[in-house]
Amino acid sequence: MNVRENWRIVLLVVFVLGSAVALFAPVTGGADDGGITNLQYGIQLDGGTSIQAPAVGITAEDVNVTFERENALAANVTESLSADPADVRVSAATKTVEVFTKNVTHDQLRDALVAEGYQPGTVRDGVTSETRERMVKVIRDKITESALSGGSVSRLNAIEGNLISITAPDRDREELQSLLNERGIVRVYAVHPDENGSFVPSQVLGQDEFGRIGTAQEREVADGTEAFVPVTINDDVAERFQQEMTEYGFNQDRNCGYDRSQITNVSAVDDYCLVTTLNGEIVFSGGVDGDLGRSFASGGFATDPSFRMTTGENMTQAKDLEISLRAGRLPAPLDFENANYQELEPALGQQFRTDSLITGIMAVLAVSGMIFLRYQDVRVALPMIVTAMSEVFVLLGFVALVQYPLNLSHIAGFIAVIGTGADDLIIIADEILQREEIATDRVFQNRFRKAFWVIGAAAATTIIAMSPLTVLGLGDLSGFAIITIVGVLIGVLVTRPAYGNFLRRLVLDE
Repeated sequence: MNVRENWRIVLLVVFVLGSAVALFAPVTGGADDGGITNLQYGIQLDGGTSIQAPAVGITAEDVNVTFERENALAANVTESLSADPADVRVSAATKTVEVFTKNVTHDQLRDALVAEGYQPGTVRDGVTSETRERMVKVIRDKITESALSGGSVSRLNAIEGNLISITAPDRDREELQSLLNERGIVRVYAVHPDENGSFVPSQVLGQDEFGRIGTAQEREVADGTEAFVPVTINDDVAERFQQEMTEYGFNQDRNCGYDRSQITNVSAVDDYCLVTTLNGEIVFSGGVDGDLGRSFASGGFATDPSFRMTTGENMTQAKDLEISLRAGRLPAPLDFENANYQELEPALGQQFRTDSLITGIMAVLAVSGMIFLRYQDVRVALPMIVTAMSEVFVLLGFVALVQYPLNLSHIAGFIAVIGTGADDLIIIADEILQREEIATDRVFQNRFRKAFWVIGAAAATTIIAMSPLTVLGLGDLSGFAIITIVGVLIGVLVTRPAYGNFLRRLVLDE
């Protein structure tokens, strides 16, 4: 086959092979339902888990703190309660102080505020509305980043106990709870000698100071493999970070004498080390290589504030680190001891997927028979059927690649794509075959372009009509619109042109 003349067919073959890889190749770092394909299914087709849990915390209200005193009050309350800084939030806008831990009582929080000169109006269980809204956003991002797209997160009202409701497809209680248990608190410490020569840890980067987050990766190193997440810190932080690293003595090649398996607490390190913790657990400890140290010394780091956060050989921790950095810190932990759990069965039963497959095969046979009866030529009908099925296969490959869980709305999108695809292929065949014979390639191209303008205009109309549904947050309608748009684009850009090449070879050979 002449590749130059049949490049559209070659492109279709490339897309089909790529879709096969996406559908059947082993998945690393993502969800896996143990099936023969990488397709994921939503609540309607595969069930899942629903958790309704309150946030852990207590809130002091009517605390008349000013904006200038927010940070100072948060630091003093943290020290007074022996809490983690991430577990105390002071807001002058809402006049509240929140503590996100079970280890602090109402009286302890009230006493800590009184000692700072503030008299709270009330101290109650629970967190503020703003904190719950932030939790909903972070949990939704964590679910999306963890290949659990198709789940839902919402905040239930006060009558229902200010619960946060999380529903995820194709996951059991333990898997979902394990994901939600992680606060996603990332901190980077520089361990350096103080004025007395004793090594002390100083936090140099926090959760909100990272800008661009890369994808967790692995690379070959001298003694095996190394998992890492490429990161870029915010420009407004880069110069301060560079100055601190220079001040602490990291402006040269520094080798850390500890790996993370040797230490359980940052305070135990007594060497020049950079230590990264995730939810308080050390995931990396290491030194600074010469190139990075010299960039601190020269000031070059501030113009390109990028580096790798490594986790040794642990790719799972690297993926968790990536998720936490992308999704952000969960403001408060969820109280799973007082949570409501519900295992969700598939709304249509486990047999529905098998029945759908059988129905699809029967539909293919029926359509194939009608196409053959119309054209009475297997050389016309067979490429049309193969092209239409290739379009569906490529669309399935796209769904598997992006880990988009299939529900009824998506299946409806597939049906719409199959219908429009068959119509368009018939339009092409009729325009080319149902008129006088074609003697030259020029005549063929003119007829094909005429047919393609018709189907191109129809595709544009479909995309324009469906586009608003993808961004309006209309639940299942968004999934239907996305599948339909992607399917139409695959058809117009790949499968319809390839079918034109099949017909070109047929009519010109004759």
